[in-house]
Amino acid sequence: MTTVKAYLATHYDKLDFYTHAITNAHSQNHPEVFAVRDQYVQLRADASAGHQLDHNFAKLRQTTHDYAIPDDVCPVFEATYHMLAQADKLNASA
Repeated sequence: MTTVKAYLATHYDKLDFYTHAITNAHSQNHPEVFAVRDQYVQLRADASAGHQLDHNFAKLRQTTHDYAIPDDVCPVFEATYHMLAQADKLNASA
């Protein structure tokens, strides 16, 4: 298992919960969280299938403006973006 896939597997429960939670808490001011959730689900599916993940992370970087954290969000939103950015970094270094 590659490092990024191991990271995603280790953080699966938290990322799954967090990406869903931020859609409930922040969608009114940050509708992009729905795309982040969908892209995370696709990322997990592609990682499980053994696919190349560069395209997935490119889409996440575009959607999140390179994981920029808005000023009006909670710690869960911030943690979600940090974990996704870390996974992206691991993917890039593979």
